[in-house]
Amino acid sequence: MDSIIEVQRQTHEEIEHLERALYTTLSKPQPTHQVRLQNEHKASQLLDRIHSRVVTLNNLYDDQDTRKAEVDFLSAPPRQDDLSSFYDRLGKIQEHHAKYPDATVGGFELELYAFVDEAEELDGEEFEQDDPIALLFSGEESYGKFLDLYANHTAYNNLKHIGKRLAYLQYLDVLLAAQSETVHTELPKECRLHRDYELYLRALHAYLISFTKRSQPLVDVESQQREAEEQFNKAWEESELAEDWQDSKQAKTAAGANGEGSGIWCAVCQKMYSKQTVYDAHLTSKKHVKAAQKQAESDSPPSNPNGPPPANGTPATSSNGEASKVSDKSKHRAAALLTHLVSQLLRELTPALNETKSNVERRFSLTAREREQELLEQAKKPPPPAKTPANGEGAEEEEEEERIYNPLKLPLGWDGKPIPYWLYKLHGLGVEYRCEICSDHVYMGRKNFDRHFQESRHAFGMRALGLPNTKHFHEITRIEDALALAEKLKREGRNEIFEQETMEELEDEEGNVYNRKTYEDLKKQGLI
Repeated sequence: MDSIIEVQRQTHEEIEHLERALYTTLSKPQPTHQVRLQNEHKASQLLDRIHSRVVTLNNLYDDQDTRKAEVDFLSAPPRQDDLSSFYDRLGKIQEHHAKYPDATVGGFELELYAFVDEAEELDGEEFEQDDPIALLFSGEESYGKFLDLYANHTAYNNLKHIGKRLAYLQYLDVLLAAQSETVHTELPKECRLHRDYELYLRALHAYLISFTKRSQPLVDVESQQREAEEQFNKAWEESELAEDWQDSKQAKTAAGANGEGSGIWCAVCQKMYSKQTVYDAHLTSKKHVKAAQKQAESDSPPSNPNGPPPANGTPATSSNGEASKVSDKSKHRAAALLTHLVSQLLRELTPALNETKSNVERRFSLTAREREQELLEQAKKPPPPAKTPANGEGAEEEEEEERIYNPLKLPLGWDGKPIPYWLYKLHGLGVEYRCEICSDHVYMGRKNFDRHFQESRHAFGMRALGLPNTKHFHEITRIEDALALAEKLKREGRNEIFEQETMEELEDEEGNVYNRKTYEDLKKQGLI
């Protein structure tokens, strides 16, 4: 287990690397909407990783007992000169790095650079398949440029008591009206108090939250919604919004019970009449006569359940009326809250709503053939045209633009671009192998190291030592070991491996045949 002090130091270092990567990501040029959105999603992921590291670091600092125990363990007593604990830890560290040599190469920094530079802008048909950001949006949303509100528009038109149904463009205009007032104030009260309206608002609110998180990953939409909910709660407690969400029948009853209105109550029809003339006129109606007959046949006359004022117009109060008012107020609180939250989201998405409306109007002006051609052009995105420099300065600028960004110094692949980081780790290209015979040349990776024994550099070094480059000297990289092995082979009577140079025959331009040693001597003297 690592020391808590070392873990704290390492966490601080990782936070600094993440902040540097965040700066690099946000400072990149953003020529297109796609590139901007990709950079924002990367920055959002980096912020999440920074937040997790900070939380871990705070927990480590809060653990004072473990930290004090570690400091006491590192602080040796004044009279004690024993360094056994130090050497025990040093031995464990050396053993770990000997067992995992790749652990010292790259590490967190290499992984972070690979994360920052892994996604590149793709063209053509492979764009949506390889870009994870494109998979977050539907075709109608067009990489987060527009909103897809067709399902919500259908649910809006299917509401009860809606009155007039709206076209899609008119529905967008209704949502855009939320900039200055609460959304859906055009609907009658009986529609907004219905259960279907609350279900419609829940679906609309969930979609707007999802679209905001996908199209604006750096916006803290959760905190904005909490602030909007606190504002709503304050206004609801002060009864600023409750009156708009009270049933009309309950409102009339409560108004009569509070003495805010006067009228004549008809116990037979269970209805309030504001004027005496209207009350007298309804007494001769068929409805009143029929209800009076039913009341005469019953044992007791019906009464007003909400305690309305008596027929003489004097107001009367009732506890049942107050209870019904409170229950009706809390009944529609969820719909009122969703309406307030949706209005706040629509204000934040006003630019996207305007772009959506403009796109719908443009598509309505196209014919069916033009729409089909537009879809084909979007599916086949041509590569950007190559720039032809007109002078030497333009050529230098083009070379600078084509220069590959490779901060990790990764090897180049067949396409001239750095190979992926996982392939770099798979082949162990981060491990160094040094060969003293090749003038201390360093070979990266085991495959390159094994191959170099048959290359000209190693063969030249062996000839300089007067040794043959045979399979006996494979894996020998130190000069001292190679000379010792040669002496051992001579003692064992294997002189045939040193006769290889004299046994090899070479032919000059005139057709004369010499052994290798004679051929090299004649060539040095200039006789061949």
